[in-house]
Order: sequence, then C-alpha cells, then structure tokens
Amino acid sequence: MTEKIDRSEQRLRELGYKQELKRELTSFTNFSVSFSIVSILTGLTSLYGTALNSGGPAVIIWGWVFVSIMSMCVAASMAEICSSYPTSGGLYYWSSKLAGEHGPFYAWITGWWNLLGQFGCTAGIDFGLALLLSSVISLKTGWMYERWHVVLIYFAILIIHGLINTFLVRYIAAMNTASVWVHIGGVIIILVSILVKTPNKASASFVFTHFINNTGWSSTVYVVLLGLLQSQFTMTGYDASAHMTEETMNADVAGPVGIMMAVGVSFVAGLGYLLALTFGIQDIDRVLNSETGNPIVQIFMESVGDTGALLLLIILLLAQFFCGSASVTANSRMIYAFSRDGAMPGSKYFHQIHPTLKSPVWGVWLSCFVSALLGLLYLIHATAFSAITSIATIGLYISYGLPTFCRITYSRNTFEDGPISLGRFSFPIGVISCVWIVIITVLFVLPGASPVTAENMNWTVVIVAAAAIFIFGNWYFNARHWFKGPVANIDIEEQQHIPGDKMDIDEKVTAVGKQEIE
Repeated sequence: MTEKIDRSEQRLRELGYKQELKRELTSFTNFSVSFSIVSILTGLTSLYGTALNSGGPAVIIWGWVFVSIMSMCVAASMAEICSSYPTSGGLYYWSSKLAGEHGPFYAWITGWWNLLGQFGCTAGIDFGLALLLSSVISLKTGWMYERWHVVLIYFAILIIHGLINTFLVRYIAAMNTASVWVHIGGVIIILVSILVKTPNKASASFVFTHFINNTGWSSTVYVVLLGLLQSQFTMTGYDASAHMTEETMNADVAGPVGIMMAVGVSFVAGLGYLLALTFGIQDIDRVLNSETGNPIVQIFMESVGDTGALLLLIILLLAQFFCGSASVTANSRMIYAFSRDGAMPGSKYFHQIHPTLKSPVWGVWLSCFVSALLGLLYLIHATAFSAITSIATIGLYISYGLPTFCRITYSRNTFEDGPISLGRFSFPIGVISCVWIVIITVLFVLPGASPVTAENMNWTVVIVAAAAIFIFGNWYFNARHWFKGPVANIDIEEQQHIPGDKMDIDEKVTAVGKQEIE
C-alpha cells in the first residue's frame, strides 16, 4: 500500500504538480504572510503626505473605507478561485484553467503583470523603509541625506531581505507571526499614545470632512480619485496567500481564508491608524511643510515629543522591515512557479529549490535584483517613488482581475467550486471587481499635479506602456508559438503506475493523486 499523503498534497498532484516545497504553514501563518505584505504601517505611512495634499483628511478616512470595500470584492473573487486551484502559480494558473482554449494567452499576461506588480511592490516597500530610516537618522543626528544615500540604504535592506529568504527559511513563518503582532500592537500603541498625549487634537469635523487640494487641479472628483492612491497601494499583496499554498496545510481553505482575512483585518487596523494620525494633526500647515520632510514624523514629534516619536517610529521601521521580507518571500514563490512552467528566461535556474536550504534561491535574488533596478529611478527624479507604488498597484490588480474576468466569462457555468464558494454572489462580485480594476488602472497613470511638467510628470504611464509592449509583443512574436500554459511535473515513473496510455495529463495526475491517497 502506498503511503498516505496530506489532502493538500493530493490536490496539488491532481493539478499536475509534485510536492517540492516543505508544507508546514498553518492557516494563521499563511494569513500572516499576506497581512505582512499589505502592511498598513507601510503603505499608509509612505503615502500619507501624498494623500494629505490630494484630498486631505476627508479623502484619507473615507477613501480608506471605500477602497477596503472594493478590495474585499476583489479578494473574495480571488479566494473562491484559490479554493479550487491551490498552487504557488496562483493567478496565472487560474487564468490558464478558466479561459479554456485561450488559457495560454491569459496565463502569459496574468503571470507577467503579476511579476511586474510584485517587483514594484517589493521595491515600494523597501524604498519606503529606506526613506523613513533616512528621516529617523536625520532626526536624531541632523544628517542631511541626499538621494544617493537613500538608494544605498535601500540596496542594503534588499540584501538583508535576500539573505533572510536564502538562509533563514525555517524562521520565516515565525517572522511573519511576529509581524502580525507588531502591526496590531503597533496600531494600538500609536492610537493610545496620540489620543492621550496630543495636547490639541484635531476636531471630528476636521478629521471626517476637511478637504485639501494642493494638486493644482480644479476638479474635486479628480482630486478625490488621486487621493485613493494611498489606500489602494496599501491594499495590495494579499495574493501572497495563494502563492504560499504549496507550503500550507489544508491549502484549499487556508489560502482563500488568508486572502480575505488579510483585507478584513487590515481594514480595521488601518482605520485605527489613520484616525490616530489625523486626530494628531495640530497645525496642518506645519505638517504639510515639515522640516523633517515626513508629515508623520512631524505628527509624532508634536504629539508625544522627540523621544516618544522615536519609539513610535521604531515600531513603523520594524513593521516595514517584516513587510519587505514577506514581499521577497511571495515574489520568489511566484518566480519559482512561473519558471517551473518555462515562462521566464532562465527558467531552468529559477524553478530550482535548493536541496539544503529549501528555498528558491535564484528566485529570491532575482526579486532583489529587479527591485534594486527600479530603485535606481530615484536617482533620476524624486517622483520615482510614486511611480514605483503606482506600478505595484497597476501590475498586481491587472493580474487580480484577469482570472476573475475568465471566471465570470469563459467558466461561468463550468467552474467547479472548492470548499470556499461565493455561490450566487460570485458573478455580481466578480463584475464589481473587474470594473473597479479598470478604473484604478486608468487612474494611476494620470498626472497627479497641474500644470504637468517634466518635474511632476507621472512616469508610471511610460513604464506601464513599456511593460505592455514587452508582454503583448513577446506573446505575439514569440511565446504564442510555444507557451502552452502550466506544465504538469508529476514524475514519469509515477505516471507509469496509471493504467491506460490514452489519458490526457490532467486525467493522469488525477489518477496519481487518487491512487496514492488510497
């Protein structure tokens, strides 16, 4: 009798893949990866000043509520699909299976947009950490840092995260668990500290209704939409739970629950954090024109003093550090899965799992290298950080939307539910998700300031256009001739145990899974 295997491993075999990664993550640790990457203490911190100028407190608070609702729709659509297809390939695998005869095309564009978004996400997180760390050092020493200093700090952070994901894989789950408590505990500490210590807290009318427009645009609606960038950039990265499913027990339940919990818990914690920051504003002009160069540093200093501000900033630094490490983890798993199916240059290297370290080492360092290249844009112009965050948002959300689109069009009547299902709400929620993704994709390539000059130009449109030309051009002139979508890697000797030579690969691997579970 063949040795029994875990239910999740059986399902993975049915989908065409053998177990290579170590399956040891629990439901909580799977959730903790996504929650760490969403990281409300990273995204909301990095772009708080941008949101203050593009709508002010009213847009910051109500924009967060609205974006969280839209993000939960997207997350729910993804979770339903993840429950049926729990693989590290995640989104691009889903597109392949849901698009029928068009599967290879949708898998290709989904995978590449997801990769672009993940590179941008890792870059945005670690670059935000480098900027905040530079501000903290400057606050305590008076050091006047320049752009190249920030880039060097950024490179150092990427190297540290690469080393962690190479040599300390066994501790990643513990780090992500610690990250959850740093985020939740940090929000509580910041909320209580500011509300108790701030001598002249902002009024409720200021926090919930005050509108600011320092963009130069006259359209209130347009400015409100620009102000959503802070919230929407923060609510990214929850697809990490899908990419970690091959390392998660009971993945068809734990993965989708991790996706939705990451959004739900982030909404509650993020709302508390934003309320704390905004009630802590005593003089809006001083905050917007802070000599520290960071409005949150100014709020902390005025609320709890220099020493208290330093302690609160250390919490933010820890949260962002954990976030960046988790982002490299998820990014490397996507690289591993995509190259496993031959979709990347150098696939024979990037799909390898180091036999001793149990990590896709090549994928880890590719993630760090490409993110480092994106960070070099900051040397060209200071607005590059906003472009990086926009790239992350656009790339990830296009990849979130494509499998959902395939689910409600090509597979509306043929989709086989997993344990987690939206039932009759699947179609309307899927439509809402796709419409919202189209809106933000257009929105985040538009200019954020008027009049538009070379100094304030939103260079996202250039990078996204170049990426689109590469992705679609490579498909048309090259990949469509050979890329057939996800490729099963069940061992030939395992397949030989299955009677019958005429079964297709899906039937074979299903038979393998059933045979071994018996």
